[in-house]
Amino acid sequence: MRRTAQGFTLIELIIVITIIGILAAVALPRFINAQQDARIAKAQALFGSVRSAAALARSRCELDLAGGAAVGATCTTTAGTANMDGTAITMVNRYPAATAAGIIAATQIDTTNDGVTVAVGPPLTITINGATTAANCRISYTAATAVLAPVITLDTSGC
Repeated sequence: MRRTAQGFTLIELIIVITIIGILAAVALPRFINAQQDARIAKAQALFGSVRSAAALARSRCELDLAGGAAVGATCTTTAGTANMDGTAITMVNRYPAATAAGIIAATQIDTTNDGVTVAVGPPLTITINGATTAANCRISYTAATAVLAPVITLDTSGC
């Protein structure tokens, strides 16, 4: 009885390996860009959250100043606290301070679970973990002054 050989020939194996290599070369850059796009989207979402939290805290402070102070709120035109969802937010010039008890508490950022690192400045910076250039993948928050609203900037050039 004669047995026939089973399996791939050397040429078939070389062709399959070449095709896999070409597919990997095409797919890998797209995968890397997907990670970059995800970090940019996270930075943009956090930027929106910081802007919204600052505006909401300002509104709460204005309500306090108008006589509708929440329990425990002491917001004044220059300092104090505003109560947002049961959390005392440290305020400076009617906006959240650039501290953990200020804008970070107002946005409810969790550095452990949100994949970010917070550095209290000035300015306070929220850096996206895993960025190519961490210094260029961040949100910066500079506290309000007596004449200017807080300055909130977004840099995604290094994400």
